[in-house]
Amino acid sequence: MSNNIDQCILKLKFDRPLSRNVKAKDLRGAIANYNKDNRLFHQHTTDGEPIYKYPLVQYKIIKGEGFLVGFNEGAKTITNLEILNERFEFCAEKYILLQNELIFHSNPIGTNKEFLHYHFLSLWLALNEENYQKYMRMDKQEKNQLLSKILIGNILSMSKGLEYVVTEEIKASSLDVHEVPARLKGVPMIGFMGKFKVNFEIPDYLGIGKSVSRGFGTVKKINDMLHDDGAPDI
Repeated sequence: MSNNIDQCILKLKFDRPLSRNVKAKDLRGAIANYNKDNRLFHQHTTDGEPIYKYPLVQYKIIKGEGFLVGFNEGAKTITNLEILNERFEFCAEKYILLQNELIFHSNPIGTNKEFLHYHFLSLWLALNEENYQKYMRMDKQEKNQLLSKILIGNILSMSKGLEYVVTEEIKASSLDVHEVPARLKGVPMIGFMGKFKVNFEIPDYLGIGKSVSRGFGTVKKINDMLHDDGAPDI
């Protein structure tokens, strides 16, 4: 059974394309600096302690442009963001924000009778320190089984963060991902790119796994038509 969640996509058009060196974390840091009093933009308390909840505002870099994607309360928060004509510095280069483009959706989320096909638009950080060690000792089939289990766990965590109660079993099928070297906060690790099927409706551009607020684990349905109604075509 599925419900709908509110989604807002904010496309940031700067005076020139962002450098390839600019990452989603840089955008996150800059936007959060303008909104220190709003925890949704930076996931920290007033004392600077991390908030370990699913982020309702997520940051993406797509084809040289910056995006903020908000869900539910995060969607409302993004609409009130006032940063037009502000100057930003990313990787020692200065940019001016010339235009904001807001796109609203009400998207379904929840279990589905059929398996739906998705792919990762950015690296999926599936492994923590503990299951990384297990993963490295496994053969190919065991690795696939572990990643399928982690994928389901990520979807459950995401659902909880979006206040959707999962009442039916989530099943993963046709997980087809490959390893990609990655770094998070300077620490080398393994990320994954590829595609998968689940009997679950995942809103496009939503992140699953670790560090989704920094742009990791962004998911999009394969063969959808969202680009026809104004959503960014990634």
